[in-house]
Amino acid sequence: MSDRMVLRVKGRVLAGPDDVRDELWAVDGRITYERPVGVREVPVVHGWALPGLVDAHCHVGLDRHGPVDEATSEKQALTDREAGTLLIRDAGSPSDTRWIDDRDDLPKIIRAGRHIARTRRYIRNYAHEIEPGDLVAYVAREARRGDGWVKLVGDWLDRETGDLGACWPRGEVEAAIAQAHRLGARVTAHCFAEESLRDLVEAGIDCIEHATGLTEDTIPLFAERGVAIVPTLVNIATFPHLADGGEAKFPRWSAHMRALHARRYDTVRAAYDAGVPVFVGTDAGGSLAHGLVADEVAELVKAGIPAIDALSATAWGARRWLGRPLLEEGAPADLVVYDDDPRADVRVLAAPRWIILNGRIVSG
Repeated sequence: MSDRMVLRVKGRVLAGPDDVRDELWAVDGRITYERPVGVREVPVVHGWALPGLVDAHCHVGLDRHGPVDEATSEKQALTDREAGTLLIRDAGSPSDTRWIDDRDDLPKIIRAGRHIARTRRYIRNYAHEIEPGDLVAYVAREARRGDGWVKLVGDWLDRETGDLGACWPRGEVEAAIAQAHRLGARVTAHCFAEESLRDLVEAGIDCIEHATGLTEDTIPLFAERGVAIVPTLVNIATFPHLADGGEAKFPRWSAHMRALHARRYDTVRAAYDAGVPVFVGTDAGGSLAHGLVADEVAELVKAGIPAIDALSATAWGARRWLGRPLLEEGAPADLVVYDDDPRADVRVLAAPRWIILNGRIVSG
């Protein structure tokens, strides 16, 4: 047994919201709840253990100008890791970050490939910018390149109207989503405004990012279809600043962005109350810093989501939604340990005591 990598975690292991265990063992990077035979003196970590946190909307390999080099991507991933984020759904990146999969000290990444946007209707250097006739082909391409997700830009500023507008005709969206599903991929879309939501949901989309345009008319549709939202409230907080910058040229757009911001908490709470699945995402990697997962959980609580459900949105529930294991027998030993119970106060998430990835202590 002496040549095996063994770590013991004692205290309170939160295998689920109400499934609290006294200890677990990490043996050669895998979780077991049975004491390994022959173990005597091994490193011991004490505290409240959670599954490695999930940031379900994050961009590794991207900054405000476009793709970044590997050194910058590594720094981004390490910043997320130090915040306790050990599983990332990368919601669109032009960079090839597959090399991260070979590093056992960096978060695990589920990629959505590169954004797919309408020509001149998104941030420069971020997306494939195409016209509707090419949408199915590009969705198929990114479905094959990604890890089970494809990312569309569902709406953006339309310079002709001076306001947010839908990017894709209904027929092309339906065909593209159907193609992704045939290839085993789920589809999500960036959506700030109201206009595109019904078409996307009725076309079979699986998730909407930001979802600030949800209304009392579309929230029941999301709930009925089980379409998840990732509100990225730490990003929505920037809307007033964006609106100020565009006021002179696009006053309608600026007023719309301020209105979406003003009702953001009501929107998220109404969706949650209706049964819409809500998950944690920060939108890090564009103009936002990495490592903001604790801030986003706190924002969900501020919006009125109960603390235990906001916690699940970055822990147990988020991992189930993404098809990744929790703190279960045989799972990778990816966990974060805190001094206090994060169920009692989600602000505890801002101060990880120990971070364990693949059974190794990587921080603490």
